[in-house]
Amino acid sequence: MKNIILNIKKKNSLLRWIEIRGIAFKIIDIIFMHNTPPTSPEGEASNPFLRRKGLGMDVLQAILYFKFFKYNCLRPRGCSNLKSIVLLVLILSFYSKAGNAQSTEELPEIKVIARAQEDQILLRWSLNTPISWKKGNRYGYTLERYTISRDRQTLAQPEKVIIGQRFMPAPMMEWEMLAEESDQGAIMAQALWGESFVVEGGGGLASVINRAEEQQQRFAFALYAADQNFHIAQKAGLGYVDTTVQPNEKYLYKVVANIPETELKTKEGGVYIGIMDYEPLPEPVDFVGVFQDQSTLLSWNSKILKNTYNAYSIERSEDGSNFRKLSSVPYATLTRAQEKEAARTLYIDSIANSQNYYYRIKGITSFGETGPASAIVTGTGKSVLKYVPHLISKKLLSQDEVELIWEFPEQGTPEITGFSLKRANTAQGVYMPVVTNIPPTARRIRYDKLRASNYFKITAIGKENNQRDSFSMLVQPIDSIPPKQPEGLTGTVDSTGVVQLQWTPNTEEDIQGYRIYRGNRKNEEYSQLTEAPYTQTKFTDTVPIANMGSKVYYQLIAVDRRYNMSKPSAILELTKPDVVPPTMPVFTSYAIVKGHVQLEWANSSSVDVEGHYIYRKGEKDANWNLVHQSPKSKNSSYTDKNVEAGNYYNYTVIARDESGLESAPAPPVSVIIPKSGLREGVKGFYANVNQYEKTIVLSWRFKGIDISGFELYRAVDDKPSTLYKVLPPQTQLFTDTKLTINTTYKYIIRVVYNDGSYSEYSSTKVTY
Repeated sequence: MKNIILNIKKKNSLLRWIEIRGIAFKIIDIIFMHNTPPTSPEGEASNPFLRRKGLGMDVLQAILYFKFFKYNCLRPRGCSNLKSIVLLVLILSFYSKAGNAQSTEELPEIKVIARAQEDQILLRWSLNTPISWKKGNRYGYTLERYTISRDRQTLAQPEKVIIGQRFMPAPMMEWEMLAEESDQGAIMAQALWGESFVVEGGGGLASVINRAEEQQQRFAFALYAADQNFHIAQKAGLGYVDTTVQPNEKYLYKVVANIPETELKTKEGGVYIGIMDYEPLPEPVDFVGVFQDQSTLLSWNSKILKNTYNAYSIERSEDGSNFRKLSSVPYATLTRAQEKEAARTLYIDSIANSQNYYYRIKGITSFGETGPASAIVTGTGKSVLKYVPHLISKKLLSQDEVELIWEFPEQGTPEITGFSLKRANTAQGVYMPVVTNIPPTARRIRYDKLRASNYFKITAIGKENNQRDSFSMLVQPIDSIPPKQPEGLTGTVDSTGVVQLQWTPNTEEDIQGYRIYRGNRKNEEYSQLTEAPYTQTKFTDTVPIANMGSKVYYQLIAVDRRYNMSKPSAILELTKPDVVPPTMPVFTSYAIVKGHVQLEWANSSSVDVEGHYIYRKGEKDANWNLVHQSPKSKNSSYTDKNVEAGNYYNYTVIARDESGLESAPAPPVSVIIPKSGLREGVKGFYANVNQYEKTIVLSWRFKGIDISGFELYRAVDDKPSTLYKVLPPQTQLFTDTKLTINTTYKYIIRVVYNDGSYSEYSSTKVTY
């Protein structure tokens, strides 16, 4: 491959490294060939790098593994070609960033990031598509600064400063020295000025690889080099250090591409920052190490600081004081497009067993800043036993004792100090040693403290205290003994019908749960509420309360792991809240006898009635007054003797149940108590039906004097009579128009005298 860097001393191997990495990117391009949009009007592919969101990382890793790595390269220190590891970091790091780019259907945009230091502000930027990046290199960028606030006060007019209008890559000759100084310089030089990024020649896979697009490779490598070396980013026209800032000011930096709009339209980018935004770099967090056989698995939470660090330096020490980097190339965090972002970064290091090692990491920002070291993790690699014991049989000797037999290769006996028998209640439970110091030559053991269910493992213990466990084996003695009868069943029912049950838990070790039953009558067959044994000792149920059943009943049955069932618990009887009031009682008759009011009524039909209550209201009373309480017995009559002659009274009756709910009041009856003996009444009281006018005409005769009027009462069918009309003293004729066909009406009339006395009643009955 011919290009300007070929003249640089000792850079042939580096260029070959770039070419190999070009192959890897070409492989990625070929994989995405079917997802690449049609070519743009300029003939360039429409940014497939920024549209590669559908490929799973497993495919990408498989390609890299097949082409460049073997087993030893999965451990970075064990790989013979360290640069192959850089390839993995480079490709995956860029893949993560490129995967989040916008569709090429949108205008290319300048992305800007900034970092405040104690006396300066660092800036980086780049266009986000390969073609716009290429044109940006040709035309350059303009950087403007606007002072927005001073002393925490917003300026009425921002102060504009044009920092530069020709931010472009350094001339080609400067890159020779930059390429000598760093690998990132050589990568950027090749991306900017190299004649080709394509591997030529060869057939088969090579010919397929050569189909990838060169410009995308240049863009990818350029962004990676800028990301890893801020000085190189500046030389590429993609970075700047502003040292003319003031600590009491905040600025808006705007970066504009100088590309003519007729050639390519782009969006400007910006960032708002000031010296006062400076914060010290944080330590990496949650750094842990797992020490295994000849390897250490390091991991840390990179997601928390993903906006601060884009790579890490991993350091190791054998004495805890003198640390050295495991690689000169920073280790980049790995993310996956269109998948849930991994919270942790993993790294595997090869170590020697029985040697103590110390590790720490330091974060590296996109501006080349190195943060403080993390906490130190330390540990020692331990060899893994080559042989694993296997439990092969069990023999129940009694209800409490079992004999276990296992296999273990004889050639592994010299490598162990013995065996340990471990037991747990469940297959996934915590296994605790129950028999220790079993000789290394033993292959069977007896255990005499069996429970209902037992899971056993036999563990081989190495001379370095390294251990290997067998698979678990279940041992269950014959069990026909049911659990004890559940006790302590209690419960409550609230006003909405929610039932809360609880009970004392059974103490058997093999208890599986409980079956819960409910009934609406105490002696009926209860229905089961739980499909499977219920494992808790509290249960919530719901029952209907707006019905006539006032009780609900519950029982429990305990079930063990062999499905032996206990006797049912004692029946729990719960009273449901009463929300249904009693039915209404009604008066059946009333009479005035010797100046007393005699009342009779039909009791409420509700079964939970605790009594009936008679209320009276006088003509001058504002409220109803309780005059009689009938007990729960069937007494349904009452005589009110506490009345005065000449007074008018209304009576009603209500029923009250055991929950305190009251029925609706019965329709009231009205009575007037005569002052003394009855006086002369009306004569000839008649009722005539007028079918034509649909009326009933009442007529009577009365020749007395000193009267205030007449009281007319009416009863409909068999219902009690009520006061219907009060008529003037001269009235001797009344027409009733409020009638219903096929109804019998009874009319009662009496004379009311001025002194408050009454005449005897006169009545007549007619059917309309």
